[in-house]
Amino acid sequence: MKAVALEKYGSADDLRLVDLPAPKVAPGEVLVRVKAAGVNPVDWKLAAGYLDPIMEVRFPLVSGWDVAGVVEAVGLDAPEYQVGDEVFGYVRKDWAQNGAYAELVSAPVRTLARKPAALSWEQAAGVPLAGLTAYQSVQRAGVRAGETVLVHAASGGVGAFAVQILAALGARVIGTASERNHDFLRDLGAEPVTYGEGLEERVRALAPDGVDAALDFVGDGVVDLSLALLRGGPERLVSIADQAAAEKGGHSLWVRPDATDLAELAKLADAGKLSVHVDRTFPLAEAADAWRLSGQGRTRGKIVLTV
Repeated sequence: MKAVALEKYGSADDLRLVDLPAPKVAPGEVLVRVKAAGVNPVDWKLAAGYLDPIMEVRFPLVSGWDVAGVVEAVGLDAPEYQVGDEVFGYVRKDWAQNGAYAELVSAPVRTLARKPAALSWEQAAGVPLAGLTAYQSVQRAGVRAGETVLVHAASGGVGAFAVQILAALGARVIGTASERNHDFLRDLGAEPVTYGEGLEERVRALAPDGVDAALDFVGDGVVDLSLALLRGGPERLVSIADQAAAEKGGHSLWVRPDATDLAELAKLADAGKLSVHVDRTFPLAEAADAWRLSGQGRTRGKIVLTV
């Protein structure tokens, strides 16, 4: 099979399109013929060695955890799927090696759900990691209908999903973003505020008594500001970017593969409550260009490889 791989830790310049054996399909797994693979910043950060202290990485490394495709073969004791099923998933195993930047990927059934019919292959591939991060953050914060939630970096890849999930839940959303993204946030269902100096005052102008929960998708020192705005205790704060949240009584979240959560995201998409904006697509052979674009941090929406 064709795959994009690294022989050692490196950067976009070290990616190579190579021929590799098709991955083995273990019990409880299926083999997926990849139609599209989502590109996330963690892909090139993992490849650069930034996660080496906490994650086992084996080479040659095929990056990519987000996938949308068709089941090509079914392993032992994997009755959940049949050949020909259309699926999408966050295919993160116990170590990183055989990822989604390839024609084929073996996927534990716990990492997959049926692809939303309402989404294209490219859109579906853009959902799993960012969508699950948003969904699990909302769940961890214990958000209920009618509550007011502050979302930091609300127009980003994770934040845009969180805004839509919260809106579908019936929560009021105040989202931080640059002014150029305010109309985008309004379309998603949020009340936008500009981040930066004076943010607390701008949020209090919309919510004088503070907010019920806060989701930090940016880091950049917003934990203390969020705690100051929370009406309740720090347990209503969730951050994916700053360990200080956990140290101060909140939650520091690292997304987990979860078939049930993925299925809930698919339901939202098929109900018209979760849209996916794909900013750019690249063919598999141009994965290096996709990484360079991702590294600029200037895209609105997802970057996806087509296979």
